[in-house]
Amino acid sequence: MIPKVPFFLCLALLGFPISAHSVSSAGSSPPASFDLDAGPVQSIATVSLDGEILFRVHGVTAYPADRRAQNIMARMSAIAADPLVQPHAIHVEEAEDRSTILAGDRFVMSVFDGDAKLEGVSRQILAESIRARVAEAVVSYRHERSSRVLLIDTAYAGAATIVMVLLVVFLRRGFRWIIATADRRFKSRIEGLEAQSFQIVQATRLRTALHRLLDALRIGTLIVIGYIYLEIVLGLYPWTKPLARHLFAVVLEPLRTMGSALLDTLPNLVFLAILIAVIRYALKAVRLFFTGIDQGTLTWSGFEREWAMPTYRIVRLLVIAFGLVVAYPYIPGSQSEAFKGISIFLGVIFSLGSSSFISNMIAGYTMTYRRAYRLGDRIRVDDVEGDVVEMRLMVTHIRTPKNEEVIMPNSLILNSHVVNYNTLAKSRGLILHTTVGIGYEVAWRQVEAMLRIAAERTAGLLKEPPPFVLHKGLGDFAVTYELNAYCDNPQAMPELYTALHQNILDLFNEHGVQIMTPAYEGDPDSPKVVPKDRWFDAPAKGPA
Repeated sequence: MIPKVPFFLCLALLGFPISAHSVSSAGSSPPASFDLDAGPVQSIATVSLDGEILFRVHGVTAYPADRRAQNIMARMSAIAADPLVQPHAIHVEEAEDRSTILAGDRFVMSVFDGDAKLEGVSRQILAESIRARVAEAVVSYRHERSSRVLLIDTAYAGAATIVMVLLVVFLRRGFRWIIATADRRFKSRIEGLEAQSFQIVQATRLRTALHRLLDALRIGTLIVIGYIYLEIVLGLYPWTKPLARHLFAVVLEPLRTMGSALLDTLPNLVFLAILIAVIRYALKAVRLFFTGIDQGTLTWSGFEREWAMPTYRIVRLLVIAFGLVVAYPYIPGSQSEAFKGISIFLGVIFSLGSSSFISNMIAGYTMTYRRAYRLGDRIRVDDVEGDVVEMRLMVTHIRTPKNEEVIMPNSLILNSHVVNYNTLAKSRGLILHTTVGIGYEVAWRQVEAMLRIAAERTAGLLKEPPPFVLHKGLGDFAVTYELNAYCDNPQAMPELYTALHQNILDLFNEHGVQIMTPAYEGDPDSPKVVPKDRWFDAPAKGPA
């Protein structure tokens, strides 16, 4: 059977004031035993007044210790602020299951057997001790708020302020004197050290370092003076005395929190340090391997030398990404919501702003492995023609024959028509070609012979394979001939074309052959035909 608890006892348990008169008028006596041990203890809280801890209380699920302590402190503050309540009027009234502390007829608190068990003494002794502490706290509360004490404390605070101002002024002037003295004494020594070290050590840097050291010392001294001043002044007034008592803790709490967090994460930091060392040496080994391939000291069948450094960059990126994946759970704060939110935000920003960056980077690697061109090749991209002078991950630098540098994004080159003049120039030769229009009255054999001789006279064109002539078309007024000659130096194409055209003009002038391009207007007096006896005019050779 669960014993029935009278309503007034429930009120007392919840902290409502119940006088002895109200108990006796209830018409029934309280149970033989009732305390806070009737349920499991949930917490313990301290009761204080003006920051001074007086005693401890504990609570149960229905009435937690924090709430009980707050109610007791509120009643104590109201009693201490009421001048009509005398400290000697605070007394204890005993009941069968509790000891009630009253200030006159005003309820302060009830002491139960559970509170006594918490302190290891009897309930009556604990109640008397609490009564004495409450009376002392009320006296101290009123004394510290009296006009005379507040006036004296204000005078002390003013004196402390004057002393602090004087110390700050003295400290400022003192450090100025110290800096000036240090400059005078060490200027010649520092300059002599600079001369002896061949300006490895600069006098201005040493002087700046000395000034910064003295400034740090001055700031540290000011912080100490300010802390002492605040602790003294705040400790003079009852309203700020709790802050003064915890001022040192307030200043050091961030440092303590950071220190404890550092100690908690120390194993993770050791793991991260070892992981960084392993990844660093792994990257060094990978770089050594690909550098050997790039320099030709190592060979890998089917792997081109120009692929070495781009491949190294890809492998380095993969190794670093793997290291970040392994290290992520061990990074301090990585499991916090703030860290995750910042990571998502940075990821969104990177994804929105890096589309062109990623496309150019992929295009750069694609062209490297496709061997579209190499460093030094003469290429043409759309209407830009020149030599490749630098290949980067994002762009390619092209120098035109006019000595202009064109910087083209790799994604643009990847999506454009690229002509590489160097790919087959060394092995098969690059064919230079030019066209001329010659009238129908000139034998085609003579024209072919003159064009071949013009190619042979041009220095820089290859003798083997020999040049050849194509008949491109029979026009309205002239026959179009195309001269094709081989060369192995694409960079010399402008000079070779110029020399070839000069030789063609000279040779046709020597033999009196008219070049019909551009076309003329009007019909000649005689038909434009070649007599048979002129089919093999010089320099053409007839059949054997």
